Amino acid sequence: MVTGIREAILRGEFVPNQRLVEADLSEQFAAARASVRAALLELAKEGLVERVQNRGARVRAISLAEAVEITEVRLVVEGLCAAKAAERITEEETEELAEIGESMRSAVSSGDVLGYSRLNEELHGRIRAISGQRTASEVLERLRAQSVRHQFKLAMHPGRPHVSLPQHLAIIEAVCAHDPDAAERAARAHLRSVIETLPEVDPSGEPVNP
Repeated sequence: MVTGIREAILRGEFVPNQRLVEADLSEQFAAARASVRAALLELAKEGLVERVQNRGARVRAISLAEAVEITEVRLVVEGLCAAKAAERITEEETEELAEIGESMRSAVSSGDVLGYSRLNEELHGRIRAISGQRTASEVLERLRAQSVRHQFKLAMHPGRPHVSLPQHLAIIEAVCAHDPDAAERAARAHLRSVIETLPEVDPSGEPVNP
């Protein structure tokens, strides 16, 4: 139940500030009202849903300022994961990351923005897995879920793939070279670029302090 509603939010089926009516969700997911209520409480803990007094639940809208804060945390934690991945990566995993990198090149060359976005997500996920940092991975998955709307806007931002591709390739190169320091620097540089670009993809957001 939790997974179903979470995935619907991440896919954009439920949009920010949309009310989540227990009766409707119960029918949609063929689940008891009690199960729906428990799922909404769990998703509220994850920051995807908010409870509004006397009005039930709704999808929580993430502001630009909060999206920047989330990315600042990701910068630190993903830097750690990249460094640990560089220490632990196997020959087979090196080949796997190299293949993802080549697929990313092809996607950018052919203008396949959605394909590149999926590969982007796959790359970050594989580096988290290779790092063996279970706690960090859980933190990053929760943060990713909260900021998915801004991530989608970023992926669709004109010219963004051409900017982020060399950043991703630098991460791959450093991890595959077993260079933890370079891997951490590359991951942090990439996410600093994300922070700098977020105000461009959400110009309606409130000003962000430097």
